[in-house]
Amino acid sequence: MGVYTFVCRNNGGEWTAKQHSGEIEASAATPYELQRQLVAAASAADSASGVQSSFSMVSPNSAVFQVIVGAVGGAMMVSGGAGAGAASSGGAAAEAPKEEKKEEEKEESDDDMGFSLFD
Repeated sequence: MGVYTFVCRNNGGEWTAKQHSGEIEASAATPYELQRQLVAAASAADSASGVQSSFSMVSPNSAVFQVIVGAVGGAMMVSGGAGAGAASSGGAAAEAPKEEKKEEEKEESDDDMGFSLFD
């Protein structure tokens, strides 16, 4: 499984991307074309099957794009920050999250809000 993180920037109508810790670079006219190129480059660099990707705008002219190769399926279906920590630590086993005690939500009444509907 490989995780590829790219910093993307828009300079004068052209989107460019550079891998955060690596050598993969690409450029395209639109963010969509850039994403397709980066997914293809990451897939070529890693022989595992299945690709997940995430594109997040940081500002109108910059974004972060992440490609995860070989992580599609039930094995990666982990909720919360523990999954991200396990993925970035090279697959080290993460501790099982402790069960949280759920408090029952109290039903709000007009008296709780400091005013009444009929005042």
